[in-house]
Amino acid sequence: MPDAGPTPSPANPTTSGSPGPGTSGNPGNLGNSGVRGNPRLLADGSSRDGLRDQLRDERPALRRCVAGDLDEFANSYWGTRALLSHAPDLPAPYDDLFSLEAVDELLSRRGLRTPFLRIAKNGAVVGDSQFTGPAGVGAEIADQVQDDKVAALFASGHTVVLQALHRTWPALVDFSTQLSADAGHPVQINAYITPAESQGFSAHYDVHDVFVLQVAGEKHWTVHEPVHVDPLRNQPWTDHAQAVAAAARDKAPVIDEVLRPGDALYVPRGFLHSAKALGGVSAHLTVGMHTLTRYLLVQELAALAANQPALRTALPLGFDPGDPDQLAEILPAVAELFAQEIRSATPDALAARLRRRTWSSNRPAPLPPLAHAASIASLSIGTTVRLRPGLRCRVVPGDPVVLQLPDRTITFPPSTQPALTELTSGADCKVGNLPALPDPDQLVLVRRLLKEAVLVATNN
Repeated sequence: MPDAGPTPSPANPTTSGSPGPGTSGNPGNLGNSGVRGNPRLLADGSSRDGLRDQLRDERPALRRCVAGDLDEFANSYWGTRALLSHAPDLPAPYDDLFSLEAVDELLSRRGLRTPFLRIAKNGAVVGDSQFTGPAGVGAEIADQVQDDKVAALFASGHTVVLQALHRTWPALVDFSTQLSADAGHPVQINAYITPAESQGFSAHYDVHDVFVLQVAGEKHWTVHEPVHVDPLRNQPWTDHAQAVAAAARDKAPVIDEVLRPGDALYVPRGFLHSAKALGGVSAHLTVGMHTLTRYLLVQELAALAANQPALRTALPLGFDPGDPDQLAEILPAVAELFAQEIRSATPDALAARLRRRTWSSNRPAPLPPLAHAASIASLSIGTTVRLRPGLRCRVVPGDPVVLQLPDRTITFPPSTQPALTELTSGADCKVGNLPALPDPDQLVLVRRLLKEAVLVATNN
């Protein structure tokens, strides 16, 4: 296979789009207090050491957030019920992911800027100017976090919120990448650090599902049933503030427990929750799952309707869209046209829009530019590569073979399909052992995929 020529080859593919860079068994006694178990024997009778081995199962990040059977969690709890998992029933504590020492490093040595930090007390958020300032010589910015100001606020009982740790702290970058792959939903991670006997936020609900991972100290959590079920991104708790306050005050909680280091709490979107630190400094990670919903499909179906010329025509001159009588004259015809478009929509057309909207929600694993460039330069027979972790892609057979990526598609000759399928499987692949291609063509194909940042050398 030549490196260049008039016909598509792995070194000269056609690219479209914008350029771009469980185990089975009883999960335990599930109830208001979540999952409990013997500290030496787990709910299914196995040992803690056996559960630690599950860190290497096919959903290792999700396994660290949920005790028991992951399929039962998916079928019986996901999106509908809160669940508390205690540390003895989980694979390992969270000190490999985050710690109080990590908090100090981020606040004092990493040059954080807003909005990577929020500070609050009793539900009131502090203005940025109270904890930021100029960065000094050589860094002409005015909103860098000032560690001395943060220290003073924390000492006076304020909660520190470190935002977007899935972008700023290496261990959580990797964890969020894996969890998004495990769960199929975009992930964000914040940390909440609360002084003793303090509460950062009053009862509220989130518009995304949350895993709370207790890192240090103890925090008392109260969780109530929703007052607004399955809220969307544009339906915040402040729209129902009175109902939220009344439910938190008057109704019995579904969970009323103290989280200790290594415990995990799952809170579906819409469930009311509040937390208060107890005897010492408390730190927990809030792992937000930006849930993909059926309404997302509705939105993208509506967007497909823009392909119908009759739905793009102008409304009458002088039309008042706020007048129900005028709307009544045209609504039946518009609704019928819209229904026709929805009925004729194909999964392929809808999937194309959803790929562009959702596959880029979480970035793939970080790519070290210098090391990656060196791996391209040193590529040879025997080099081992694999799909870049966290990168969403799909191989579509045909002539040409199409590799679908979040922001573009690349086409290849049909002869590359077996090798391309193996290379995008997520397994380690050795150049020289790929199916159906001679060695020179394998080098051309792998070099192209390295340059497109689809593959990485395993030593990176």
